[in-house]
Amino acid sequence: MTSQPRDLVYNPLAVTVSMSGKHDSTEVEIFGQAYNVRGEGDPDYLTELAQFVDARMREVAAEVATVDPMKIAILAALNIADEFSRYRKQRQSAADWIERTEEISERLSKVTS
Repeated sequence: MTSQPRDLVYNPLAVTVSMSGKHDSTEVEIFGQAYNVRGEGDPDYLTELAQFVDARMREVAAEVATVDPMKIAILAALNIADEFSRYRKQRQSAADWIERTEEISERLSKVTS
């Protein structure tokens, strides 16, 4: 059952609405609740994000005993934050490895020159 859409503002750079006040609204559904999301972002991208969050909430709901949507949302947010943090650490580790490899390559170039 979908209730009346709630208005949310999406701005990837800040939580507040831009001073222009011009925002297109995109209706999305997350965990059975409709939301009007306003922002400068691409509507298809906002829909994709909403589908991602919805899928994560449904995964969590299938694994936990609670039916409280707030608790499910918090657990889904923690799962998403964990995944993001792991990705960021892996990316940093790869960047560090590339930097070390470039330093070694430069040293070898100096030695062999």
